[in-house]
Amino acid sequence: MAPCQSECVRLRNRRGNRVELRDYIRILRKRWVLIALLTLIGLGAAAGYSILQTPNYTSSAKVFVSTSGGETVGELQQGNTFTQQRVKTYASLATTPIVLLPVIADLGIDRSAESLARNVNASAPLNETLIEITVVDNDPALAAELATEISESLTNVVESIEKTSTDAVSPVRLTLVQHASVPQSPTSPNVPLNLALGTLVGLALGIGLAVLLETLDNRIRNERDVELVSDRPIIGGIAYDSKASERPLIVHVDPRSPRAESFRTLRTNLQFLDVGHPSRAFVVTSSIESEGKSTTAANLAIALGDAGARVLLVDADLRRPKVDQYMGVEGGAGLTDLLIGRAELQDVVQKWGRGQLYVLPAGRIPPNPSELLGSAAMVRLLEEFSGAFDVILFDAPPLLPVTDAAILSRVVAGAIVVVAAGRTHKNQLKGAVGALENVGATISGFVLTMMPTKGPDAYGYGRYGYGYGYGYGIEEGEKADKADKAERAAKKAKKDAKTPAS
Repeated sequence: MAPCQSECVRLRNRRGNRVELRDYIRILRKRWVLIALLTLIGLGAAAGYSILQTPNYTSSAKVFVSTSGGETVGELQQGNTFTQQRVKTYASLATTPIVLLPVIADLGIDRSAESLARNVNASAPLNETLIEITVVDNDPALAAELATEISESLTNVVESIEKTSTDAVSPVRLTLVQHASVPQSPTSPNVPLNLALGTLVGLALGIGLAVLLETLDNRIRNERDVELVSDRPIIGGIAYDSKASERPLIVHVDPRSPRAESFRTLRTNLQFLDVGHPSRAFVVTSSIESEGKSTTAANLAIALGDAGARVLLVDADLRRPKVDQYMGVEGGAGLTDLLIGRAELQDVVQKWGRGQLYVLPAGRIPPNPSELLGSAAMVRLLEEFSGAFDVILFDAPPLLPVTDAAILSRVVAGAIVVVAAGRTHKNQLKGAVGALENVGATISGFVLTMMPTKGPDAYGYGRYGYGYGYGYGIEEGEKADKADKAERAAKKAKKDAKTPAS
């Protein structure tokens, strides 16, 4: 491999390993339905969760902790320090059975101390002598009543614990300084927060799944996918047409359609390929079957013929020939007869249409197609073709199943590889490119077929010809074609009317 070629491959590999911002934008545009669906599912799940949750109310009471006694400044300071050290311990007592059981008995609640403790929280801020007791319950009035009762129970328990004797006075005093009030609105579920989190989770899952699906998608979708495989140019793009099987020769049947214009653009690009090469013979092939190589070769040949070039379309697919069916010519004799010396060129070449287009069918299917296409007779025949025609197009078999196209590509100007968007896998295209490079064949360029007409990978104006939405669209082209047919039928009827009956 040449140094320049090696550097191009290295650059291409580095670019292929980097995901650019435009790739993410393309993924978002392509998978927006999936992303929107998962976002809505996340939002709906959050809304459903919020609706099914029982509303809980929160109420709080505050208890002030102080020391009794102390007349001097030192004694007061000492008492304050003592209080701050003990307040954390008192806060922990609020959830113990010694505090909660009297509350349960006084209020007549059918709950255990352990069950009630799960709904009670006591906190003491740092460097403060306040204890805040918070109760959560689905009954707002009961939550406020519990918070107040627990605060009073804690006051009594601490006083009894801190007494050194029955007659002594507790050195610590707890005072209920803030009674719990009945809450007016629930604190949970937090509906706005749940909806926001549900939306974000759904959006993240949607984007993640979209990126995952795009990463796992190994099919050729657009030009960039082809550029990551080879640095050879993309010389044409043909939009997908659901009626392609009904009218394969679109350039002839509907010359004003966007697909026909695409083939004329391909014709123009082909004229600039390998200008210095003495031969103007090209092999039209693909990685696998059903990528549109035969229809591409046929329509390109018609477009070249319409431009005034003397063109020869050769069916070099000696295994499954189709050119004779598409072009409507006799396929009993053809290329195989020339290669074995059974016929002369003028005996098997058939003129097609009103231009300078000639068709050479495949002829009878031989047992050794690869040997015939790689023989010296094929080289001599190609020289004869080059002397008689301006452009020679060979419709060859796919590259991966057989070696026919690779062998034939060595003796022509280059190979035009047809790639079907959404059908061809990247590994298949890599294999096809490798098959041509292994035999030293030149890849003149790629032609993308079956390109979508909508979405981020859509075929459009300004790339390969007139896109949909500019000039004639499919419907406009069909209407114009019907109008032309009606006009010709009217002229014929008028002419028949003037002709006297025999």
